[in-house]
Amino acid sequence: MSNTTEESLSDNFSSNSKVYSFDVLQNYATLELEKEAYRIGSKKPSTLYEPIQYALSMGGKHIRPVFLLMACNMFKGNIKQSVPAAIAIEIFHNFTLVHDDMMDHADIRRNKPTVVKKFGENIALLSGDSISILSYEYLFRQKMSDSSGILELFTESALRVCEGQQYDLDYEEKEVSLPQYLEMIRLKTAELIACSLSIGARLANATAEDIKHTYDFGINFGQAFQLQDDLMDVYADQDIFGKKTGKDIISNKKTYLLIKAMELANPEQKEKLTYWIKKKDFDETNKIKAVKQIYNDLNIKEITRETIKKYYQKAIREMESINISSERKKELISFTGKMIKRKK
Repeated sequence: MSNTTEESLSDNFSSNSKVYSFDVLQNYATLELEKEAYRIGSKKPSTLYEPIQYALSMGGKHIRPVFLLMACNMFKGNIKQSVPAAIAIEIFHNFTLVHDDMMDHADIRRNKPTVVKKFGENIALLSGDSISILSYEYLFRQKMSDSSGILELFTESALRVCEGQQYDLDYEEKEVSLPQYLEMIRLKTAELIACSLSIGARLANATAEDIKHTYDFGINFGQAFQLQDDLMDVYADQDIFGKKTGKDIISNKKTYLLIKAMELANPEQKEKLTYWIKKKDFDETNKIKAVKQIYNDLNIKEITRETIKKYYQKAIREMESINISSERKKELISFTGKMIKRKK
């Protein structure tokens, strides 16, 4: 057992003044999520609830619920009492994953069969809908002084995530500008991260100004986080990444890299990109190699890195504006800094 797991098991989180690491809070959140997944899976009818338990038990870093706990901790809130809201966030995130996999016809997530692959489309649809409802059940369990504000934020964020997913679907068949793409990932990815951090700050009774800075930190970090995902899909070391790169290139997914390349390409490069996008029958390795070469010629890797850096610097400026000691901010800054430089 790791030291961080031992610490999270032994600590009762009664000290509001202590700053906990991401690893400790991650282990704590994971244990609480496992308990709730088991409880949900024990409900009847099992054909509805077992797929939900399966979805919640597929692994992952649980970044969003941990961010909620970290923000609560940062403002000296009660970590233990904030668990229901953290679980609500993770449950809602899993609702988006189940439905994403259905829309993408995906067979594998986190090296396991997706819910739709394992249980079938009808069950995945109904279980996915039930997951979204369950997220509110857990949020209503949360003790909170600002219940209307938190419920309003959660509902608005949930809708924005769905709006982002719709834009993502719409953009599959049309040309997309960089501002449109960046707005889409703000809604689809950054919004729930910002919501998690903001709810954590609200549960700790932070000031309205600090809550806003915390939310804006999440939005800008979330943008950088998604752009790093785009970058890794093309340029990550496969041995470290743990899966094959180039999936976005193969599927013609509209990413920052592709849109920027189309924007900067000369007529010859644009013709080559268009050729590979339109080609139906192709060797995957050849397509990845050809598109990646165009990216290299246009310096897309460094341009993307600079954009990631720009968004993260904006996030840090928001964090610097929060009216608490730098010591209490240090853990969140350290972890998010590692996330936008991650290799897997």
